[in-house]
Amino acid sequence: MLIRIVRMTFAPELVPQFLEIFRASENQIRQMPGCQFLELWQDAEHAHIYCTHSHWETEEALNNYRRSKLFGKVWPATKALFSAPAQAFSAYQVQPA
Repeated sequence: MLIRIVRMTFAPELVPQFLEIFRASENQIRQMPGCQFLELWQDAEHAHIYCTHSHWETEEALNNYRRSKLFGKVWPATKALFSAPAQAFSAYQVQPA
């Protein structure tokens, strides 16, 4: 399982627009092949910073989503609201010994 974290900083006045985009697409993202989990986090100190936390069966499943029409619609609309570049990384969970 691949874990994906994307940290996004928005202009504070544009946060409602981002939340509208996220709420309108979150269930569709969850239904993408290979998506096992998706949630949205809000920074505890900076209310205009959010992170998406998602789990994907494989890196290929994530990449297929990133090549999808849905991503092609959601990401440009979200990116237009940024006040700083997004930070994204993927990780694998380390299993206990």
